[in-house]
Amino acid sequence: MIPMSTGPVPATADAVVVGGGINGLTTAYELSKQGVKNIVVLEKNYIGAGSTGRCGGGIRQQWTTEENIRLAQESVRMYENMSAELGYQVFFRQGGYLMVTEDESHLTSMREAVTLQNRCDVPTEFLQPEDCRRIVPDLDVSAIKGATFCPRDGTAYPFAVVWGYARACHRRNIAIHIRTAVEDIECDDGRVRAVVTDRGTIATPLVVNCAGPWARTLAAKVGIELPNRQERHEIMVSESLKPFLGPMVISISNGIYFSQSMRGEIVGGIGDPAEPHWTAPEQFDTRSQLRFAVRFAKALLAYYPKAGGVRLMRQWAGMYDVTPDHRPILGGVPGLEGYFHICGFSGHGFMLGPMTGKRMAKHVVTGERDDIIESLSLDRFANGDTVADAFVVG
Repeated sequence: MIPMSTGPVPATADAVVVGGGINGLTTAYELSKQGVKNIVVLEKNYIGAGSTGRCGGGIRQQWTTEENIRLAQESVRMYENMSAELGYQVFFRQGGYLMVTEDESHLTSMREAVTLQNRCDVPTEFLQPEDCRRIVPDLDVSAIKGATFCPRDGTAYPFAVVWGYARACHRRNIAIHIRTAVEDIECDDGRVRAVVTDRGTIATPLVVNCAGPWARTLAAKVGIELPNRQERHEIMVSESLKPFLGPMVISISNGIYFSQSMRGEIVGGIGDPAEPHWTAPEQFDTRSQLRFAVRFAKALLAYYPKAGGVRLMRQWAGMYDVTPDHRPILGGVPGLEGYFHICGFSGHGFMLGPMTGKRMAKHVVTGERDDIIESLSLDRFANGDTVADAFVVG
């Protein structure tokens, strides 16, 4: 077991990281590796309770913006060595991602994306519909117009990843406080001074906001308005089956994605354009819906008819922290020293988190310029410097 406190917080810290998901734990771990000594992680519930513990575990490099490609590429390299790095099995499996479309209008952008990904040394290839059968033999390709495939994409088990990072943080003497809510952030003379929690106040010169769907609310405590909104997304898991599916299959036409876990379950979800957008925690609703179960089952059968007799065992919902251009918000803000954001991943924090935490930790400690962090700063929205990624699905 990993010692995690539910008691009073320490009086001081060199850094406070808010959020006990993939972004918070990787950031705390990487800050420690950069030489920061007295680090506290605050989680209002339990480790992985937010978006990380409710995600599908997919990790892909197939994006249409260079920032996302580079972050994902670097994260994949980290995932490939993560079990050894953390001393904990995270069940990373590189079965690839097969991205399909039923819309001919997508084909040009898919080919352009492959060209960009190849330029970034990501081994993606464009496929004709029949080519998909060599990857997923029983896939119904009758409606598919084209596809892309990257064999180095994959999946990992989200809870194993966060527990691996939590164990690594403990070994580096990072204090993790669960069931501890942040009530305020005290600032004075343009810099962070303290974090006020329901278990005491921590004097600190550094706060990193990794609160996921709650990042907007936390930022408001220091007078910063984030453009983020939250959307409910659901996932369903089937009974265990014999291995039949290597890659994650994902459609950029209707948003369905499904893969098979190492235990044999089909794990998948599908976006719903009818879902409301929320901006405050009191609006959040993570109850499961019959509507989702019906939509997912119909979409799954359209691609994989052999799933017709499979029993769907359970479903759950989580929140996407969505920005206007579907790219994360990273870095600090002018006029407030010691405050940084890592949020707004629009449902892709698990796949981009490891390298984001590594880059941000180095940036925070050394002050060195980072071109990716700079391009993903909050300022881009005010400056009109936004480029939306076209493949914002699973």
